[in-house]
Amino acid sequence: MTPTVLFVPGLRDHVADHWQTLMAAEMRGSRTVPPLERDRLSLAARVEALDRAIGEIEGPVVLAAHSAGCLMVAAWAAMGGRPIAGALLATPPDVERPLPAGYPTLDELTAGGWLPVPRCPLPFETLVVASENDPLASLDRVVGFAADWGAAVVNGGRLGHLNPAAGYGPWPPGLAFLKSLTGT
Repeated sequence: MTPTVLFVPGLRDHVADHWQTLMAAEMRGSRTVPPLERDRLSLAARVEALDRAIGEIEGPVVLAAHSAGCLMVAAWAAMGGRPIAGALLATPPDVERPLPAGYPTLDELTAGGWLPVPRCPLPFETLVVASENDPLASLDRVVGFAADWGAAVVNGGRLGHLNPAAGYGPWPPGLAFLKSLTGT
């Protein structure tokens, strides 16, 4: 059975010109964790939404997370859920350090349950994509997260935060990796 790709957005949820939205439209049968209508900064609420979305999928699942979605996947995996076929975690943020203006503060993230970042090994094949110029996390910190998670890491170069503000839109390397995990 071909795995279903489940896209796990970060805190900004649906963005029309984001690589996740574009890939979801291109990958038949894929799904996206729906945005929260309340408790938007609650990690527990987001992990519950992720668990619910995974539970609605029959057969194998591949996760494709971006930004805070990566942290949601790590928190979900630490709870011991169903088996996952693999995961792509793109540009996880370092929420243990102050984020730039316009993002939640350390106090808000602490109140929402985001700290500390889950550091348990992930029980599925995982590729973490790091950026050399991500304003939300240094390359060294992302490499450290990947090591803690037991994940392979790829230095994607100068990707920024791999979002529309950094010029992404379409992201062919991510699509190629997901297709390799799903055999499509």
